[in-house]
Amino acid sequence: MLFLIEAIDRAGAEEVRAAAAAEHREFVGGYLDTMLVGGPLMADDGSRAIGSMIVKDFVDRDAAMAFIEQEPYNRAGLFESVTIRAFHPVVVNPDLVPK
Repeated sequence: MLFLIEAIDRAGAEEVRAAAAAEHREFVGGYLDTMLVGGPLMADDGSRAIGSMIVKDFVDRDAAMAFIEQEPYNRAGLFESVTIRAFHPVVVNPDLVPK
């Protein structure tokens, strides 16, 4: 089942994000075969990341929670809040995904 994970960064935590970025990329890179989409949430002007979003296939909500508990940004204390929701895609337009 797909779950959407939305994680919002703590204010002023840009250095935490930068310090954990390589470990984060390595961690999520191990799950690309079960990930529909993922990436940073951006400020409205596109100038900086303000959070993270992942839509990934999990066995259940508990598995999604276990995933985010191990996620390097989360372990580093980057996130102010994390929301996990079951997700059912109806429309997917690959032409709108930036290359």
